[in-house]
Amino acid sequence: MAMMVVLLEAADSDFCVRPEQVAQLARLGVSNLALLRDKQTVGIVLEGWLFDPVHSGAAALCGIADGGRALHPVLQMAVSAAMAPAEAGA
Repeated sequence: MAMMVVLLEAADSDFCVRPEQVAQLARLGVSNLALLRDKQTVGIVLEGWLFDPVHSGAAALCGIADGGRALHPVLQMAVSAAMAPAEAGA
């Protein structure tokens, strides 16, 4: 699954995604959108099996996160307790 994270400076007003923006993201192959926020930053996570951030990333940001900084994944892995090394002395 392709993923792109966008970071924006948080404004004093609430951040929203309009229905027409959601429709545009769906056309670009985005199937999951998550919003994250603290006092200084808004984060937008876009994911989708058909989403191609390299070719569609700029179009995905248009109107949603203009001026945002896009981050692309470098590493993604599943983590489970079964993969943890044995405890020393056990």
